[in-house]
Amino acid sequence: MAYQLYRNTTLGNTLQETLDELIQFGQITPQLALKVLVHFDRTMNNSLAQKVKNRLTFKAGKLNTYRFCDNVWTFLLSDVEFRDVSELCKGETVKIVACDGKAIPPTKDD
Repeated sequence: MAYQLYRNTTLGNTLQETLDELIQFGQITPQLALKVLVHFDRTMNNSLAQKVKNRLTFKAGKLNTYRFCDNVWTFLLSDVEFRDVSELCKGETVKIVACDGKAIPPTKDD
């Protein structure tokens, strides 16, 4: 089972809304919609783990909260600076959720 983190992104939300509409109009079954979402989860996790090579660094003024549960780290940070090679981005409050994306085995569909 893949992490479902990316369902809350713009792409994931749009996919879920589209699948809901297709179910309402009787064009697909709820079971097919669930299969599509599971495939989306697996594909997003595998793609990000294998294809994204960019690196950035960050520095936080304060670590407000951290927790480790079910092999997932969650950090709540304040006054954060993200640095890339050429850019600097600042945020007042940032939530970072970190999972082991390489732990998700690929399937024959990927």
